[in-house]
Amino acid sequence: MKLNYKRTILIGFAFMSICAFWQFYDNEIPKILTYHFGLGETLTGTIMAFDNVLALFLLPMFGTLSDKANTRLGKRMPFILIGTVLSVILFLSLIYIAHVSTNLQLFIFILLLLLVAMGIYRSPAVSLMPELTPAVHRSGANAIINLMGTLGAVYTLIMIKVFLKSAAVEAETNYTPLAIAIAAFMVITVAILFFTIPEKKLMSEVREGVENFDGDDVRELTGKDEDEAYQNAGKLSQDVFRSLTLLLCSVFLWFTAYNAVTTAFSRYVTEVWGLRNGAYADCLMIAMIAAVLSYIPVGFVSAKLGRKKTILIGITLMSICYLSAALMPQYNASLNFLFAIIGIGWAAINVNSYPMVVGMGESRVIGKYTGLYYTFSMAAQVFTPIFSGFLLEHVSYRTLFPYAFVFSCLSFITMLFVKHGDVKPTAKKNVLEHFDVDN
Repeated sequence: MKLNYKRTILIGFAFMSICAFWQFYDNEIPKILTYHFGLGETLTGTIMAFDNVLALFLLPMFGTLSDKANTRLGKRMPFILIGTVLSVILFLSLIYIAHVSTNLQLFIFILLLLLVAMGIYRSPAVSLMPELTPAVHRSGANAIINLMGTLGAVYTLIMIKVFLKSAAVEAETNYTPLAIAIAAFMVITVAILFFTIPEKKLMSEVREGVENFDGDDVRELTGKDEDEAYQNAGKLSQDVFRSLTLLLCSVFLWFTAYNAVTTAFSRYVTEVWGLRNGAYADCLMIAMIAAVLSYIPVGFVSAKLGRKKTILIGITLMSICYLSAALMPQYNASLNFLFAIIGIGWAAINVNSYPMVVGMGESRVIGKYTGLYYTFSMAAQVFTPIFSGFLLEHVSYRTLFPYAFVFSCLSFITMLFVKHGDVKPTAKKNVLEHFDVDN
């Protein structure tokens, strides 16, 4: 039994579509709100937080709904198709409104509908990988999915360079060609997924001859009907439930640490080190590149050491770097090295944490567990800008890295007590076979 690279790459087209959109959303929607509609930073930040707040409710809801779906296209595919179509239509409508109108209320209304449409297929799209991948291979598969998502974000960055021409007045920037390029990419990538991944058929095929498809921690509980079987599938033993709770707390804590740094670092370098003109960008870019280059190697390491040990190593690396940055009185080139290590540590966490969460439940409830994972990660991204921002404003900007260090250490402590969701480390002689790229 080997990881099917070809199928995993094709599954990754769904996540690629999602990341292409979010790269535009994070980069350009704030500019539209600020320059076209004339909003201040506070209102712009509030509107930009809508996606994280909505995600707390939408992602678990649509993940659970996709678990219960039973169509000729499968469980997840209908949500992916419907969500993509609605998102593309609303996305193009949003950009058209921004181009021809200054009606802020209409813009926000369409934006909220767009965020709901994206919420329809985010959890189902992510759930497709563990649904069609045996538990033992999910870390390696998740590394590929993350890499595919990064390529989607890179596509959008390239399109921004190609289509976003500077206007004499920032408010008059024409986003239409860029929006069309991104919308077309979303449609094409999901079309590739639809025509190459017959979900319904594969759900049976991938389980043929595979013992323990869902991993060691799953209790096979049935019921007299589909609803009861679904409810039973979500029931965990006391030990597994404790591990799941601790793991989700860990997710919240390490996202709290990491996102505080990524969201406030641009201001930190100015206020603490007196740097200007985007000097922070190199560090963040280095962290992202290091993470991307680490995804596949981390998959190999996880197969050798296990998921939990790999995550603990990642947390340790990031904690050391946070503490080192906190002790730096002024900027020096070694910070780039620290951020590279942070990127590697983040890859070690990202590649393994989601497979551990979904590895504690049956395949039929993967959407529900995917929603839980995103609920805790999104909750951290709602909480940390507020709490860390309060400390930055009322105590000192120098609280940033100690703040990240403390929450990172807390995630290490909670992670130590997680006893389930891991896989048995692969024997050394079988590691390469485990990741056979020809299959």
